[in-house]
Amino acid sequence: MTTVRDTAEAIRAANRPEDLFGTATADSATRAEGRRRYHRLAAQVHPDRATPGEINLARRAFERLTELYRQWSQADDSASRVTGARGTYPIGALHARGSVADLYRSGRDRIVKIPRHGAANKLLAAERNALRDIAIVTAEHEWLRPYFPVLADTVDHLDTDTGEQRTVNVLDALTDGFVTLADVHAEYPDGLDPRDYAWMHRRLLRCLSGAALAGWVHTAICPANVLIHPAQHGVVLVGWSFATRPGAAATATLGSLDYPPEIRDAVSPATDVHLAHRLMLTMLGRHAPPAMRSFAAGSMQSDPRLRPDAADLLGEFDDLLDRLYGQRRFRPFELTKGQ
Repeated sequence: MTTVRDTAEAIRAANRPEDLFGTATADSATRAEGRRRYHRLAAQVHPDRATPGEINLARRAFERLTELYRQWSQADDSASRVTGARGTYPIGALHARGSVADLYRSGRDRIVKIPRHGAANKLLAAERNALRDIAIVTAEHEWLRPYFPVLADTVDHLDTDTGEQRTVNVLDALTDGFVTLADVHAEYPDGLDPRDYAWMHRRLLRCLSGAALAGWVHTAICPANVLIHPAQHGVVLVGWSFATRPGAAATATLGSLDYPPEIRDAVSPATDVHLAHRLMLTMLGRHAPPAMRSFAAGSMQSDPRLRPDAADLLGEFDDLLDRLYGQRRFRPFELTKGQ
């Protein structure tokens, strides 16, 4: 059951009315659904229904909810859209909060990624450049195409609330059936069966091979930035805002990651190799067999020159899997909570 505190936190976390009520439009069905959401949330945080210890929390949440709904009801539909070189995109419900940007659904097949502050514009610009270069590589090496998000359009948007310019990226949606490794880890906190993580890691190594060919280092490989499609065994590396050219210090870093020593000096594809194997140990947890721990340790050496290339690791990882588990076979993988 949703508690007053849960609902109050969801209301507090909303940056825009659309985060709670969907895209503001004149469509009657959409407006009716927004009203239903408002009434449902209002009932959950109404001060008259709160316990004595929750009255102040409920009152603040109810007042903010009412103000957001007023803004949503009076919103001009055109204010909830951005226009790029290839089209106009409605800004729908909040899909995810990244480290520097919010991602909004736009129709059925697009995601609009908007930096929360103008200072992050340069990071969204780096993502643009990285995904453009990656698109060139995947056009030549089509087997790499499934492992990367697609930059569908770019928008230079003026935020009318702050007067700041925003560098906005429009991406092909990866919402149907995809979950993050953060979702997987939440369901398997003690670690995955290595036979299940094997296909995820193999595909991630392919992705790192493609990034190296394109001349980019991701630098932010973490559970939240790796999408998997459990049913189709798909893997996509997202979150390219921190992408950095080899030889430069990382453009930005995540406080939650344990980085290799070179991160503030000169990153290289070996940096991503290190981070991918740190991720492996996180996802396997106590289920990691000694041979896989040794494999990860060899890819996480302090000197980046001693770490193998991702392309070379593919064959080595397959040999390891053959020694541990014999002939490979398809293993269905399902989540009960994350999908």
